[in-house]
Amino acid sequence: MKTNSIPHGTASIAATASCLLLLLSLPTALPADTPTKPARPAIYDESTDGGKQIEDALARAKKENKRVLLMFGANWCGWCHRLHKLFESDAKITAKLKQDFVVVMIDVNKGHNADINQRYGNPTQFGLPVLVVLDAAGKALMTQDTDKLEEGDHHDAAKVMAFLNEWAPKK
Repeated sequence: MKTNSIPHGTASIAATASCLLLLLSLPTALPADTPTKPARPAIYDESTDGGKQIEDALARAKKENKRVLLMFGANWCGWCHRLHKLFESDAKITAKLKQDFVVVMIDVNKGHNADINQRYGNPTQFGLPVLVVLDAAGKALMTQDTDKLEEGDHHDAAKVMAFLNEWAPKK
């Protein structure tokens, strides 16, 4: 008696092909209730006018005898988040910033605040984040490529503190 059977090698190929088709038909996106890696908090306001931010910061800097520290960056920038976290988590850096600087986070995502970037000599050419120190009159004193403040996979607190000490107003 003869049966309609598929040769052994062909059956294996057919089974593999069926499994592949089944896998390809599954949805590729995760369901809405599936936990994912949490998004970074937005540290830059993507809708704020950088010119207005700087104007307000300069008024405060004049009144309080401080310098303005512009931090150009974007919410997608991992190094921007690392530097911002250091600014907030290192007690000495936080105190130095509070004592001597008015910090302004300038969003430059997708060309936002391009006029501000141009006004200060295109500091973003060095990458993100980049720091610009202004005196209380608004004159740019220093542009700092922050990779010079890095050590491995983080910003070095001692290098950041040395930079802040160097550019703090002389009192």
